[in-house]
Amino acid sequence: MSRDSNFLITELVGGLEPIRPLRFSSGLGFALAGLGVTLGAVAWLFGFRTDVLAGNFDPVFLLAAGLFFLLGLATSATVVVMSRPHIGSDHSGWRWAAAMTALLPIAAILTSLERGRMAVSAADAGHGFDCLVAGSALGLLIAAVLVWWLRRGAPTSPERAGLLTGIAAGSFGMFAFSLHCQYNDIIHIGLWHGLAVAATAGLGRLVIPRLIRW
Repeated sequence: MSRDSNFLITELVGGLEPIRPLRFSSGLGFALAGLGVTLGAVAWLFGFRTDVLAGNFDPVFLLAAGLFFLLGLATSATVVVMSRPHIGSDHSGWRWAAAMTALLPIAAILTSLERGRMAVSAADAGHGFDCLVAGSALGLLIAAVLVWWLRRGAPTSPERAGLLTGIAAGSFGMFAFSLHCQYNDIIHIGLWHGLAVAATAGLGRLVIPRLIRW
C-alpha cells in the first residue's frame, strides 16, 4: 500500500511546474497602465478640455472626476485581491467609494426635480448619450486587463468579480472621458456619466463570469 501511495503521489505531482505568485502591486499597476493608455487615447482622439489644460478646474468637474477615479481605483484593487483568495480577505472597501459616487446621480435627480421640464433638453440628451457610449467604450481596455488578471488567478465569486470589473472599467473610462467632456452641469454628470458606470457594471456582471470560471 505504501509503495502504491508513493507512486500515486509521484504521478500527481510529476507534471507540476512552479509559477510566479500574483502580486497585488503588479495587478494594480497593470490596471493603472491601462488607464494611462486610455487617457492617451482620449487626448489623441478627442483632446482635453481647454480649462483643464490651463489648470482652471471647475469645482463640479473636479469633484465628479475625482469620485469616478476613486471608485475605479477602489474596485480595481478589490478585483486584484479577488484573483488570489485567502481566508479572512475583505472585499467590501469599494462600497464606500461607490456610496460617495452615488451622490452624483442623487444630486442630479434632486436638481432635475427643482428645474422641472427644462432640466434636460434634446441637445443635452444627445450630448449625454455620446458621453455614455464613449465612457463605456473607453473602459474596454481596463476591463480586458482585469479579466486577464482574474484568469491568471482563482476568483471564488465570478459574479461579484464580473460586477466589480464592470464598475472599475466604467469608472476609469468615464474619468478619462471627463477630461474631454465640456459639461459641468450636475444633471449631465450625475445622469449620463453615472449611467455609463451602471451600464458597464451590468455588462460585467452578465458577461465576465463566463470568462473567468475555473
